[in-house]
Amino acid sequence: MTVSTHSPEPGIAVVTVDAPPVNALSVKGWFALASALTDAGRDPATHVVVLRAEGRGFNAGVDIKEIQRDPGYGALIGANEGCAAAFSAVYDCAVPVIAAVRGFCLGGGVGLVGNADIVIAAEDATFGLPEVDRGALGAATHLARLVPQHLMRALYYTASTITAAQLHHHGSVYAVVSPDELDETALGVARQIAAKDTRVIRAAKQAINGIDVQPVHRSYRFEQGFTFELNLAGVSDGARQEFLDGKGK
Repeated sequence: MTVSTHSPEPGIAVVTVDAPPVNALSVKGWFALASALTDAGRDPATHVVVLRAEGRGFNAGVDIKEIQRDPGYGALIGANEGCAAAFSAVYDCAVPVIAAVRGFCLGGGVGLVGNADIVIAAEDATFGLPEVDRGALGAATHLARLVPQHLMRALYYTASTITAAQLHHHGSVYAVVSPDELDETALGVARQIAAKDTRVIRAAKQAINGIDVQPVHRSYRFEQGFTFELNLAGVSDGARQEFLDGKGK
């Protein structure tokens, strides 16, 4: 698993996740991503960040196998804290973050995208939270930033997915392009931002976060509390194992 950062041109930092086969991140992976995003934003040379991934999909959430291998709750706690750190790193990044999404964007992927400033998606991108099928809760906070409230509830309860085109209709995806055009389209938007006075853009990021109606940090951690309850009740372990055994949805 790698999280890498490079600057293809002045002012633009590209953070890339590459965790085959499906970009389901380990505890270390979530914290590595959080550090990469935070470091990129702190660099005065960075005016905008593009978050992207290699492989078949943008992100498949947490590494369920890692959690199941841990007889205690250490990996679960680590995954929850790592996700919270990575989601916060997107939201709190000192400069705008553009998420470039291809393929599946599930679970933690929705947490990243929901906290991004701008979302560019490939035509094959789909978004969803399979948490209820895994005996867990979380990232409804971030899905609610992508779709209206009642649609969020329907998607959450049914663990259904929604397409990039549908999110574009709701205004949460800025542009939908072919997979081959995804990276260049994201860079094109990044160039427009990078050309601005970064002092103004950095102030704008703080100002927009300051008037946000949703307390994203607190609401996500509130959701995670119910995941711990489900684990303590013995519900979650069986649901995760069914998924790993190929019996889950």
